[in-house]
Amino acid sequence: MAKRLTLYILIGMALGLIAGALLHGAYAKGDPALAQAADYLKLLPDVFLKLIKMIIAPLVLATIVAGIAGMGDAAELGRIGTRALAWFITASLLSLSLGLLLVNLFKPGVGLALQPTADLGELAVKDFTLRHFVLEIFPTSAFDAMATNNILQILVFSLFAGVALSALGPKGAVLVRGAEALAELMLQITGYVMRFAPFAVFGAIGSVVATKGLGIVVTYGVLISEFYFGLVLLWAILLGIGGLFLGRRIFTLIRYIREPLLLTFSTASSEAGLPKLFEQLDRFGVPRRLSGFVLPLGYSFNLDGSMMYMSFATIFIAQAYGIELSWTQQILMLLTLMVTSKGIAGVPRASLVVIAATLSQFGLPVEGIALILGIDQFLDMGRSATNIVGNAVATSVITKWEGMLEKPEPIAVEPPHAPSHTAAHGRAGLDLDSSA
Repeated sequence: MAKRLTLYILIGMALGLIAGALLHGAYAKGDPALAQAADYLKLLPDVFLKLIKMIIAPLVLATIVAGIAGMGDAAELGRIGTRALAWFITASLLSLSLGLLLVNLFKPGVGLALQPTADLGELAVKDFTLRHFVLEIFPTSAFDAMATNNILQILVFSLFAGVALSALGPKGAVLVRGAEALAELMLQITGYVMRFAPFAVFGAIGSVVATKGLGIVVTYGVLISEFYFGLVLLWAILLGIGGLFLGRRIFTLIRYIREPLLLTFSTASSEAGLPKLFEQLDRFGVPRRLSGFVLPLGYSFNLDGSMMYMSFATIFIAQAYGIELSWTQQILMLLTLMVTSKGIAGVPRASLVVIAATLSQFGLPVEGIALILGIDQFLDMGRSATNIVGNAVATSVITKWEGMLEKPEPIAVEPPHAPSHTAAHGRAGLDLDSSA
Protein backbone atom coordinates (compact mmCIF):
# COMPACT_ATOMS: atom_id res chain seq x y z
CA MET A 1 0.00 0.00 0.00
CA ALA A 2 2.83 2.37 0.89
CA LYS A 3 4.57 1.67 -2.40
CA ARG A 4 1.31 2.28 -4.27
CA LEU A 5 0.90 5.69 -2.64
CA THR A 6 4.39 6.68 -3.80
CA LEU A 7 3.55 5.47 -7.31
CA TYR A 8 0.27 7.39 -7.33
CA ILE A 9 2.05 10.58 -6.27
CA LEU A 10 4.54 10.19 -9.13
CA ILE A 11 1.67 9.55 -11.55
CA GLY A 12 -0.06 12.66 -10.23
CA MET A 13 3.07 14.73 -10.91
CA ALA A 14 3.35 13.39 -14.49
CA LEU A 15 -0.33 13.95 -15.26
CA GLY A 16 -0.13 17.43 -13.76
CA LEU A 17 2.72 18.35 -16.09
CA ILE A 18 0.80 17.04 -19.10
CA ALA A 19 -2.49 18.70 -18.14
CA GLY A 20 -0.79 22.02 -17.37
CA ALA A 21 1.12 22.02 -20.66
CA LEU A 22 -2.05 21.22 -22.64
CA LEU A 23 -3.99 23.99 -20.93
CA HIS A 24 -1.17 26.50 -21.45
CA GLY A 25 -1.09 25.67 -25.15
CA ALA A 26 -4.85 25.73 -25.59
CA TYR A 27 -5.40 29.30 -24.38
CA ALA A 28 -3.84 32.63 -25.29
CA LYS A 29 -1.69 34.38 -22.71
CA GLY A 30 -3.84 36.43 -20.35
CA ASP A 31 -7.04 34.60 -21.29
CA PRO A 32 -9.40 34.68 -18.27
CA ALA A 33 -10.47 31.11 -19.07
CA LEU A 34 -6.89 29.91 -18.55
CA ALA A 35 -6.65 31.69 -15.21
CA GLN A 36 -9.96 30.15 -14.17
CA ALA A 37 -8.87 26.64 -15.20
CA ALA A 38 -5.58 27.04 -13.31
CA ASP A 39 -7.50 28.30 -10.29
CA TYR A 40 -9.74 25.22 -10.32
CA LEU A 41 -6.67 22.99 -10.48
CA LYS A 42 -5.14 24.89 -7.58
CA LEU A 43 -8.27 24.13 -5.57
CA LEU A 44 -7.06 20.53 -5.14
CA PRO A 45 -3.76 21.33 -3.36
CA ASP A 46 -5.41 24.18 -1.44
CA VAL A 47 -7.98 21.77 0.03
CA PHE A 48 -5.27 19.22 0.78
CA LEU A 49 -3.06 21.76 2.55
CA LYS A 50 -6.01 22.93 4.63
CA LEU A 51 -6.59 19.32 5.69
CA ILE A 52 -2.91 18.96 6.56
CA LYS A 53 -2.95 22.19 8.58
CA MET A 54 -6.03 20.86 10.36
CA ILE A 55 -3.87 18.00 11.66
CA ILE A 56 -0.62 19.78 12.48
CA ALA A 57 -1.54 21.85 15.57
CA PRO A 58 -3.17 19.05 17.62
CA LEU A 59 -0.52 16.55 16.47
CA VAL A 60 2.38 18.79 17.53
CA LEU A 61 0.69 19.66 20.82
CA ALA A 62 -0.09 16.03 21.67
CA THR A 63 3.32 14.62 20.76
CA ILE A 64 5.31 17.27 22.63
CA VAL A 65 3.14 17.18 25.76
CA ALA A 66 3.12 13.37 25.92
CA GLY A 67 6.82 13.16 25.10
CA ILE A 68 8.00 15.64 27.72
CA ALA A 69 5.64 14.31 30.38
CA GLY A 70 6.96 10.83 29.64
CA MET A 71 10.56 11.90 30.02
CA GLY A 72 10.08 12.94 33.60
CA ASP A 73 13.64 14.22 33.65
CA ALA A 74 14.37 17.91 33.13
CA ALA A 75 18.08 17.16 32.70
CA GLU A 76 17.34 14.79 29.81
CA LEU A 77 15.05 17.34 28.20
CA GLY A 78 17.70 20.05 28.50
CA ARG A 79 20.40 17.78 27.07
CA ILE A 80 18.28 16.79 24.07
CA GLY A 81 17.27 20.40 23.45
CA THR A 82 20.87 21.59 23.63
CA ARG A 83 22.07 18.90 21.23
CA ALA A 84 19.21 19.65 18.85
CA LEU A 85 19.92 23.39 18.79
CA ALA A 86 23.65 22.76 18.33
CA TRP A 87 22.88 20.57 15.32
CA PHE A 88 20.40 23.09 13.91
CA ILE A 89 22.79 26.03 14.18
CA THR A 90 25.62 24.05 12.59
CA ALA A 91 23.39 22.82 9.75
CA SER A 92 22.07 26.36 9.15
CA LEU A 93 25.59 27.80 8.91
CA LEU A 94 26.56 24.97 6.56
CA SER A 95 23.54 25.59 4.32
CA LEU A 96 24.04 29.36 4.20
CA SER A 97 27.78 29.03 3.54
CA LEU A 98 27.30 26.47 0.78
CA GLY A 99 24.73 28.70 -0.92
CA LEU A 100 27.10 31.67 -0.65
CA LEU A 101 30.01 29.76 -2.13
CA LEU A 102 28.01 28.30 -5.02
CA VAL A 103 26.35 31.56 -6.04
CA ASN A 104 29.79 33.21 -6.14
CA LEU A 105 31.17 30.29 -8.14
CA PHE A 106 28.34 30.07 -10.70
CA LYS A 107 27.45 33.80 -10.79
CA PRO A 108 23.94 33.14 -12.19
CA GLY A 109 22.92 36.82 -11.98
CA VAL A 110 25.97 38.35 -13.68
CA GLY A 111 25.05 39.97 -17.00
CA LEU A 112 21.31 39.35 -16.72
CA ALA A 113 20.28 43.03 -16.44
CA LEU A 114 16.69 41.93 -15.89
CA GLN A 115 13.96 44.37 -14.98
CA PRO A 116 11.39 43.52 -12.29
CA THR A 117 8.00 42.90 -13.85
CA ALA A 118 5.99 41.12 -11.15
CA ASP A 119 3.94 42.56 -8.32
CA LEU A 120 5.74 42.07 -5.02
CA GLY A 121 2.51 41.65 -3.10
CA GLU A 122 2.33 42.23 0.61
CA LEU A 123 5.67 41.43 2.21
CA ALA A 124 5.54 42.35 5.90
CA VAL A 125 9.13 43.61 6.05
CA LYS A 126 8.23 46.37 8.50
CA ASP A 127 7.33 43.77 11.13
CA PHE A 128 10.49 41.73 10.63
CA THR A 129 12.58 42.99 13.53
CA LEU A 130 14.30 41.31 16.48
CA ARG A 131 11.69 42.72 18.86
CA HIS A 132 8.86 41.40 16.69
CA PHE A 133 10.52 37.96 16.47
CA VAL A 134 11.04 37.66 20.24
CA LEU A 135 7.45 38.67 20.96
CA GLU A 136 6.15 36.22 18.35
CA ILE A 137 7.86 33.30 20.11
CA PHE A 138 5.52 33.54 23.10
CA PRO A 139 1.79 32.94 22.61
CA THR A 140 -0.78 35.38 23.93
CA SER A 141 -3.20 32.47 23.92
CA ALA A 142 -2.65 28.76 23.40
CA PHE A 143 -5.91 28.68 21.43
CA ASP A 144 -4.73 31.48 19.14
CA ALA A 145 -1.45 29.63 18.49
CA MET A 146 -3.42 26.49 17.65
CA ALA A 147 -5.84 28.39 15.43
CA THR A 148 -3.04 30.03 13.41
CA ASN A 149 -0.84 26.89 13.29
CA ASN A 150 2.09 28.82 14.76
CA ILE A 151 4.40 25.88 15.46
CA LEU A 152 6.91 27.90 17.47
CA GLN A 153 4.22 29.22 19.83
CA ILE A 154 2.63 25.77 20.12
CA LEU A 155 6.08 24.43 20.98
CA VAL A 156 6.52 26.98 23.79
CA PHE A 157 3.08 26.25 25.30
CA SER A 158 3.59 22.49 24.97
CA LEU A 159 6.95 22.71 26.76
CA PHE A 160 5.27 24.39 29.73
CA ALA A 161 2.37 21.94 29.67
CA GLY A 162 4.61 18.87 29.41
CA VAL A 163 6.93 19.96 32.22
CA ALA A 164 3.94 20.84 34.42
CA LEU A 165 2.28 17.45 33.79
CA SER A 166 5.55 15.73 34.63
CA ALA A 167 5.65 17.66 37.92
CA LEU A 168 2.04 16.73 38.71
CA GLY A 169 2.85 13.04 38.55
CA PRO A 170 -0.18 10.72 39.00
CA LYS A 171 -2.59 13.68 39.08
CA GLY A 172 -1.74 14.50 35.48
CA ALA A 173 -1.73 10.90 34.21
CA VAL A 174 -5.19 11.20 32.69
CA LEU A 175 -4.09 14.20 30.61
CA VAL A 176 -0.94 12.39 29.47
CA ARG A 177 -3.07 9.44 28.32
CA GLY A 178 -5.36 11.92 26.58
CA ALA A 179 -2.41 13.46 24.75
CA GLU A 180 -1.26 9.99 23.63
CA ALA A 181 -4.77 9.18 22.41
CA LEU A 182 -4.96 12.51 20.57
CA ALA A 183 -1.68 11.73 18.77
CA GLU A 184 -3.09 8.35 17.70
CA LEU A 185 -6.26 10.04 16.46
CA MET A 186 -4.28 12.55 14.39
CA LEU A 187 -2.25 9.75 12.80
CA GLN A 188 -5.45 7.91 11.91
CA ILE A 189 -6.79 11.07 10.27
CA THR A 190 -3.45 11.49 8.50
CA GLY A 191 -3.98 8.12 6.84
CA TYR A 192 -7.32 9.28 5.48
CA VAL A 193 -5.97 12.61 4.25
CA MET A 194 -3.01 10.96 2.49
CA ARG A 195 -5.39 9.18 0.13
CA PHE A 196 -6.11 12.57 -1.42
CA ALA A 197 -2.41 13.38 -1.89
CA PRO A 198 -2.05 12.24 -5.54
CA PHE A 199 -4.93 14.52 -6.57
CA ALA A 200 -3.37 17.43 -4.70
CA VAL A 201 -0.04 16.82 -6.44
CA PHE A 202 -1.80 16.72 -9.81
CA GLY A 203 -3.52 20.03 -9.13
CA ALA A 204 -0.42 21.77 -7.75
CA ILE A 205 1.81 20.90 -10.70
CA GLY A 206 -0.94 21.41 -13.28
CA SER A 207 -1.87 24.86 -11.99
CA VAL A 208 1.70 26.20 -12.08
CA VAL A 209 2.50 24.81 -15.53
CA ALA A 210 -0.86 26.01 -16.94
CA THR A 211 -0.15 29.55 -15.75
CA LYS A 212 3.59 29.82 -16.38
CA GLY A 213 4.12 27.21 -19.06
CA LEU A 214 7.03 24.83 -19.31
CA GLY A 215 8.98 27.65 -20.96
CA ILE A 216 9.65 29.37 -17.64
CA VAL A 217 11.77 26.41 -16.60
CA VAL A 218 13.87 26.93 -19.74
CA THR A 219 14.02 30.72 -19.34
CA TYR A 220 15.40 30.47 -15.82
CA GLY A 221 16.96 27.07 -16.43
CA VAL A 222 20.48 28.10 -15.45
CA LEU A 223 19.44 29.52 -12.08
CA ILE A 224 17.13 26.58 -11.34
CA SER A 225 19.70 23.94 -12.32
CA GLU A 226 22.49 25.60 -10.33
CA PHE A 227 20.26 25.94 -7.27
CA TYR A 228 19.19 22.30 -7.49
CA PHE A 229 22.81 21.25 -7.90
CA GLY A 230 23.48 23.05 -4.63
CA LEU A 231 20.56 21.24 -2.98
CA VAL A 232 21.82 17.86 -4.18
CA LEU A 233 25.25 18.70 -2.79
CA LEU A 234 23.65 19.74 0.51
CA TRP A 235 21.68 16.49 0.63
CA ALA A 236 24.89 14.54 0.09
CA ILE A 237 26.61 16.40 2.93
CA LEU A 238 23.69 16.05 5.37
CA LEU A 239 23.16 12.37 4.57
CA GLY A 240 26.92 11.78 4.70
CA ILE A 241 27.15 13.32 8.19
CA GLY A 242 24.07 11.34 9.18
CA GLY A 243 25.76 8.18 7.92
CA LEU A 244 28.67 8.78 10.30
CA PHE A 245 26.22 8.34 13.19
CA LEU A 246 23.67 5.91 11.70
CA GLY A 247 25.95 3.73 9.59
CA ARG A 248 24.13 1.74 6.91
CA ARG A 249 20.79 2.65 8.45
CA ILE A 250 21.04 6.00 6.67
CA PHE A 251 19.93 4.16 3.51
CA THR A 252 16.97 2.72 5.39
CA LEU A 253 16.06 6.23 6.53
CA ILE A 254 16.08 7.45 2.92
CA ARG A 255 13.62 4.72 1.96
CA TYR A 256 11.35 5.51 4.88
CA ILE A 257 11.07 9.23 4.17
CA ARG A 258 10.41 8.95 0.44
CA GLU A 259 6.64 9.54 0.79
CA PRO A 260 6.81 12.73 2.90
CA LEU A 261 9.68 13.83 0.66
CA LEU A 262 7.70 13.41 -2.57
CA LEU A 263 4.63 14.97 -1.01
CA THR A 264 6.55 18.00 0.21
CA PHE A 265 8.37 18.43 -3.11
CA SER A 266 5.26 18.26 -5.26
CA THR A 267 3.17 20.60 -3.08
CA ALA A 268 6.09 22.96 -2.26
CA SER A 269 5.03 22.91 1.39
CA SER A 270 7.12 21.63 4.30
CA GLU A 271 3.94 21.37 6.37
CA ALA A 272 2.45 18.86 3.92
CA GLY A 273 5.02 16.21 4.86
CA LEU A 274 5.12 16.75 8.65
CA PRO A 275 2.34 14.34 9.75
CA LYS A 276 3.63 11.60 7.46
CA LEU A 277 7.21 12.24 8.61
CA PHE A 278 6.15 11.65 12.22
CA GLU A 279 4.68 8.30 11.21
CA GLN A 280 7.67 7.20 9.14
CA LEU A 281 10.17 8.12 11.85
CA ASP A 282 8.09 6.03 14.27
CA ARG A 283 8.59 3.08 11.95
CA PHE A 284 12.26 3.85 11.50
CA GLY A 285 12.75 3.41 15.25
CA VAL A 286 12.60 6.95 16.65
CA PRO A 287 10.51 7.04 19.86
CA ARG A 288 7.62 9.46 19.61
CA ARG A 289 8.66 11.26 22.79
CA LEU A 290 11.85 12.34 21.04
CA SER A 291 10.54 13.03 17.52
CA GLY A 292 7.60 14.89 19.07
CA PHE A 293 10.04 17.34 20.64
CA VAL A 294 12.83 17.59 18.04
CA LEU A 295 10.75 17.75 14.83
CA PRO A 296 8.61 20.78 15.77
CA LEU A 297 11.77 22.48 17.04
CA GLY A 298 13.42 21.70 13.71
CA TYR A 299 10.52 23.17 11.77
CA SER A 300 11.26 26.49 13.44
CA PHE A 301 15.08 26.38 13.58
CA ASN A 302 16.32 23.83 11.05
CA LEU A 303 15.07 24.77 7.58
CA ASP A 304 18.25 23.86 5.67
CA GLY A 305 16.76 24.25 2.19
CA SER A 306 15.37 27.68 3.03
CA MET A 307 18.76 28.73 4.43
CA MET A 308 20.54 27.89 1.18
CA TYR A 309 17.82 29.53 -0.88
CA MET A 310 18.03 32.80 1.03
CA SER A 311 21.80 33.19 0.67
CA PHE A 312 21.65 32.07 -2.98
CA ALA A 313 18.77 34.40 -3.88
CA THR A 314 20.16 37.45 -2.06
CA ILE A 315 23.51 37.38 -3.85
CA PHE A 316 21.81 36.50 -7.15
CA ILE A 317 19.75 39.71 -6.92
CA ALA A 318 22.87 41.76 -6.18
CA GLN A 319 24.61 40.20 -9.20
CA ALA A 320 21.60 40.86 -11.45
CA TYR A 321 21.78 44.57 -10.62
CA GLY A 322 25.54 44.65 -11.11
CA ILE A 323 26.26 45.44 -7.44
CA GLU A 324 29.65 44.23 -6.22
CA LEU A 325 29.75 42.95 -2.65
CA SER A 326 32.99 42.29 -0.77
CA TRP A 327 33.45 39.01 1.07
CA THR A 328 33.16 40.93 4.34
CA GLN A 329 29.77 42.30 3.29
CA GLN A 330 28.63 38.87 2.13
CA ILE A 331 29.67 37.24 5.42
CA LEU A 332 27.84 39.94 7.38
CA MET A 333 24.82 39.32 5.19
CA LEU A 334 25.11 35.59 5.88
CA LEU A 335 25.17 36.19 9.64
CA THR A 336 22.16 38.50 9.31
CA LEU A 337 20.25 35.80 7.45
CA MET A 338 21.32 33.31 10.11
CA VAL A 339 19.64 35.35 12.85
CA THR A 340 16.59 36.74 11.06
CA SER A 341 15.67 33.44 9.41
CA LYS A 342 14.87 31.96 12.82
CA GLY A 343 11.72 34.02 12.84
CA ILE A 344 10.22 32.70 9.62
CA ALA A 345 7.74 30.34 11.28
CA GLY A 346 4.24 31.71 10.88
CA VAL A 347 5.24 34.61 8.59
CA PRO A 348 3.48 34.66 5.18
CA ARG A 349 5.87 33.98 2.27
CA ALA A 350 8.55 33.68 4.90
CA SER A 351 11.70 33.22 2.80
CA LEU A 352 10.84 36.20 0.60
CA VAL A 353 10.20 38.31 3.70
CA VAL A 354 13.65 37.45 5.10
CA ILE A 355 15.31 38.19 1.76
CA ALA A 356 13.46 41.53 1.43
CA ALA A 357 14.44 42.54 4.98
CA THR A 358 18.09 41.65 4.35
CA LEU A 359 18.21 43.48 1.01
CA SER A 360 16.72 46.55 2.64
CA GLN A 361 19.20 46.46 5.53
CA PHE A 362 22.21 46.29 3.17
CA GLY A 363 20.92 48.95 0.77
CA LEU A 364 20.21 46.55 -2.09
CA PRO A 365 17.14 46.96 -4.35
CA VAL A 366 14.22 45.17 -2.67
CA GLU A 367 12.33 45.15 -5.98
CA GLY A 368 14.87 42.59 -7.14
CA ILE A 369 12.65 39.96 -5.53
CA ALA A 370 10.49 40.32 -8.64
CA LEU A 371 13.26 38.54 -10.56
CA ILE A 372 12.63 35.29 -8.71
CA LEU A 373 8.91 35.51 -8.04
CA GLY A 374 8.10 33.84 -11.36
CA ILE A 375 10.05 30.69 -10.50
CA ASP A 376 9.67 30.80 -6.73
CA GLN A 377 7.26 27.85 -6.86
CA PHE A 378 9.86 25.65 -8.58
CA LEU A 379 12.60 26.71 -6.18
CA ASP A 380 10.25 26.26 -3.23
CA MET A 381 9.67 22.63 -4.19
CA GLY A 382 13.37 21.85 -3.80
CA ARG A 383 13.99 23.84 -0.64
CA SER A 384 10.89 22.38 1.07
CA ALA A 385 12.00 18.84 0.28
CA THR A 386 15.45 19.67 1.63
CA ASN A 387 13.87 20.85 4.89
CA ILE A 388 12.31 17.38 5.24
CA VAL A 389 15.67 15.67 4.66
CA GLY A 390 17.46 17.95 7.12
CA ASN A 391 14.93 17.41 9.90
CA ALA A 392 14.68 13.65 9.33
CA VAL A 393 18.48 13.30 9.55
CA ALA A 394 18.70 15.62 12.57
CA THR A 395 15.99 13.76 14.52
CA SER A 396 17.47 10.34 13.71
CA VAL A 397 21.02 11.37 14.60
CA ILE A 398 19.97 12.94 17.92
CA THR A 399 18.00 9.77 18.72
CA LYS A 400 21.07 7.66 18.00
CA TRP A 401 23.20 10.12 19.98
CA GLU A 402 20.91 9.57 22.96
CA GLY A 403 21.08 5.79 22.57
CA MET A 404 17.30 5.57 21.98
CA LEU A 405 17.16 4.42 18.34
CA GLU A 406 15.17 1.19 18.09
CA LYS A 407 14.92 -1.46 15.40
CA PRO A 408 12.95 -0.35 12.34
CA GLU A 409 9.71 -1.92 11.17
CA PRO A 410 9.53 -3.49 7.71
CA ILE A 411 8.73 -0.68 5.28
CA ALA A 412 5.54 -2.06 3.75
CA VAL A 413 4.14 -4.14 6.61
CA GLU A 414 0.94 -2.15 6.99
CA PRO A 415 -0.96 0.47 5.02
CA PRO A 416 -0.34 4.11 5.88
CA HIS A 417 -3.95 4.58 7.03
CA ALA A 418 -3.63 2.08 9.90
CA PRO A 419 -1.25 3.56 12.46
CA SER A 420 -2.13 1.18 15.27
CA HIS A 421 1.36 -0.25 15.54
CA THR A 422 2.81 3.20 15.04
CA ALA A 423 0.87 4.52 17.99
CA ALA A 424 1.88 1.53 20.06
CA HIS A 425 5.47 2.21 19.13
CA GLY A 426 5.15 5.77 20.39
CA ARG A 427 3.56 4.59 23.64
CA ALA A 428 6.26 2.01 24.08
CA GLY A 429 8.84 4.77 23.88
CA LEU A 430 6.98 6.72 26.55
CA ASP A 431 6.54 3.76 28.86
CA LEU A 432 10.16 2.71 28.44
CA ASP A 433 11.38 6.13 29.42
CA SER A 434 9.05 6.63 32.35
CA SER A 435 10.01 3.26 33.79
CA ALA A 436 13.67 4.22 33.49
